[in-house]
Amino acid sequence: MQDRLLEKLTVPHLDERKRLSDIAPELFKALPSKKSIKKAIKSGHVYIDEKRGQTADFIKGGEVLELFENKKAVVKPTIEYPIEVVFEDDYLAVVHKPAGILVSGNKKITLENSLPSNLKRSTQPDALDRPEPIHRLDYPTSGALLIGKTQEAVIALNKVFESRSINKQYLAITIGEMPVNGIIEGEVDGKRAKSAYKVLKSEISERFTYLNLVELTLFTGRRHQLRKHLSSIGNPILGDAEYGKEGLILKGKGLYLHSYLLEFTHPFTNEKMKVVAPVPKKFKKIFDWD
Repeated sequence: MQDRLLEKLTVPHLDERKRLSDIAPELFKALPSKKSIKKAIKSGHVYIDEKRGQTADFIKGGEVLELFENKKAVVKPTIEYPIEVVFEDDYLAVVHKPAGILVSGNKKITLENSLPSNLKRSTQPDALDRPEPIHRLDYPTSGALLIGKTQEAVIALNKVFESRSINKQYLAITIGEMPVNGIIEGEVDGKRAKSAYKVLKSEISERFTYLNLVELTLFTGRRHQLRKHLSSIGNPILGDAEYGKEGLILKGKGLYLHSYLLEFTHPFTNEKMKVVAPVPKKFKKIFDWD
């Protein structure tokens, strides 16, 4: 039997994000209750922007939702791709994403597809067969990535991000002389964005004039925010072919941007978490590391 599209709609503007399981009953005429929605989502009948929806997915407005009668769920592959696990318990994990791999998507080689083979299955009753990344890092960015291992953990960790009660810090190597610290508040893609930087070390460079080891803090999470912000003040990240200065890259070394620290309160144990992802060797070849 062919898949039959029952409903297709575009989510209107929302003042605040809502979980798919909460907003879908308000939108789909064919599924008026939360129970029926959850069953449809679990069966793979609800899609968000042509991707299979999950109960804990957040909807912000503008997404295209589709409800199918006999939609066959697309089974994503599990791959053997070694990922360093920085922290793991029964509810969540922090893994070290290498540069040069997508967090998720339609390709076979993604970090998400490697999680089942790198993490221990949770013993909780709502354990996920496939642990879910809670946030994203760009393809060329390395570092700490937070993962939910249970349904409740995914919901709780999404709330941590939504309430901005997580401290995310990055390291970058930037080009050009710059003040020792500062705040950048320029808009990104028409939305308010705020970043902070602190120069930890600087070196004079014959090719780049100056190279700086910079600690970065994100207060908002816009796409490519740090890369765009640093470029906007004339100090692009070394290796940034998209927002950097033409020709000022180190061939074969990639982008010098690393998510090195996540600080948050564990939603189930109340432990104060401070998880650090090891700094890549390419950083240490430019700056001495204590």
